[in-house]
Amino acid sequence: MTSTVARPLVGWYVHHHGAGHRTRFSAVRPHLDADVVVFSSLSAPVDLPDDTTWIELERDDAPTTGPDGVVRHPADASPTVGGLLHWAPVGHPGHASRLGRIAGEIAGAAAGGRPFDAMVVDVSVEVTLFVRLLGVEVVVVSQPGDRTDEPHRLAYDAASRVIAPWPAGTHDSSALDRVAEKVRWVGGISRQDGRGASDRGSAVVPGSVLFVGGAGGSDHGDLSAAVARAARATPGTTWSALGLDTWVDDPWSAMTSAEVIVTWAGQNTVADLAALGARAVVVPQTRPFDEQLTTARALDRAGLAVVAPSWPADAEWPSVVERARGLRPDWSAWQVEGAAARAAAVVAEVAGRGAHGVGPARAEPAVGAEPAVGAEPAVGSDLAVGTDLAVGTDLAGVAS
Repeated sequence: MTSTVARPLVGWYVHHHGAGHRTRFSAVRPHLDADVVVFSSLSAPVDLPDDTTWIELERDDAPTTGPDGVVRHPADASPTVGGLLHWAPVGHPGHASRLGRIAGEIAGAAAGGRPFDAMVVDVSVEVTLFVRLLGVEVVVVSQPGDRTDEPHRLAYDAASRVIAPWPAGTHDSSALDRVAEKVRWVGGISRQDGRGASDRGSAVVPGSVLFVGGAGGSDHGDLSAAVARAARATPGTTWSALGLDTWVDDPWSAMTSAEVIVTWAGQNTVADLAALGARAVVVPQTRPFDEQLTTARALDRAGLAVVAPSWPADAEWPSVVERARGLRPDWSAWQVEGAAARAAAVVAEVAGRGAHGVGPARAEPAVGAEPAVGAEPAVGSDLAVGTDLAVGTDLAGVAS
């Protein structure tokens, strides 16, 4: 008998800051058996998968000029509502347009007899709350750092599931601990998972150092000059760079040949380092809620990378690179293998139950733990992966 059950319809909000949220979507999407509608102010990736619709939203962070000719910036239009939200500027046409477009798509799908079964939000407190108010279950993708503020509390409370794209126990997160029964720690999500890092040894060029920048900005005014000075300060090495003057969609081939990689502490970058098994120097950049700082501290505690609290002085680079060359990191602790599929399974679980079973999620047992007497196994309990990373001395010299 042929099944008449339609595939789930899943919405996916991709935040426009940097390229990491779109990259994470591209990593997870191939593992999700569903029709997907993406909402983002970013343009669609060139390799948009089949059965995926990309809806480009208006920006809500640009200044506007009113009928009186006065230029107004949304940051001056009470965007936080006194600390209740992160970004809801009063009177901004782009903000109203983007939420209206999301509402229109959700309402239209419901009227057409095929409502959205779930919405992944990566990341936005406002979209999370808005979509849940429209009656759609939400899967929130969390970020590292201090997320104990009221807006994040609201978003986590409204979510049916929270995906944490790092290993369980990597760092303390009281915000997630408060809703631990709905959190799924899936490991670091990398689009490079499975690309053959085991064969990397023969491809590495001795003495090669690769700097990999990101699209989210840096703390350095003249990064190109800083990289050039670091290269001059390390005789016997050959430096190259990605993400300075030009953007490379797929840096994998350059990364596989580098003996040492110098980069930031963004989630996708760190997951790519893990997929590669790289020796790395990680320099956390300033981000809201200490996101990169939190990740860098975890890497330092686990001995997975040489972590510098800021860009090293020219005279420090020889010893920094040498320390990185001497690393033997066990990147399996970052649990990249299968992480994208585990994230997709979380989405599929929520989408599969649709509007039924909106009750509280159940906590998943730690790996190897015996379930409580009389307890039923949690749905998708194989999604709780891995053991805690080793806890050591905190990153010296880095202020919170």
